[in-house]
Amino acid sequence: MVIDFVNFTPLASLIGGAMIGLAALLLMLSHGRVMGISGILGGIVQPSDKSDVPWRLLFVVGMLIGPFAVIQLLGRPIEIVPNTSGVLLPVAGFVVGLGTAIGSGCTSGHGICGLARLSMRSAVAVGTFMLTAVITVYIVRHVV
Repeated sequence: MVIDFVNFTPLASLIGGAMIGLAALLLMLSHGRVMGISGILGGIVQPSDKSDVPWRLLFVVGMLIGPFAVIQLLGRPIEIVPNTSGVLLPVAGFVVGLGTAIGSGCTSGHGICGLARLSMRSAVAVGTFMLTAVITVYIVRHVV
């Protein structure tokens, strides 16, 4: 087993994880909402309460602006190496979207917020995500 030390960033990962956790906590405290992007986007597309739309839009804008803020802070572009291209990328996006609809939420909603709330449904969803990810990586790397 070879460890890729170029992509091994424990400090940055720890800080990023703490920031995500803090953001999830602040959203729960301020709005009583779970920080799952599929639910946040769904509340923009089909709002059940019009007063929820502004914070949801700000959240999405913040997600879009975030990488540019990091580029400014680092003073250099973020290196991105896509693992795939062509038709596989939109197909994968569709499958992920379908999974969030079937699973009643996304990895961020279930994995970060649901597990923190000790939700059994989220524990099952996260276990399903992880098992599916392991099987997919095995098939893509060793079978296909």
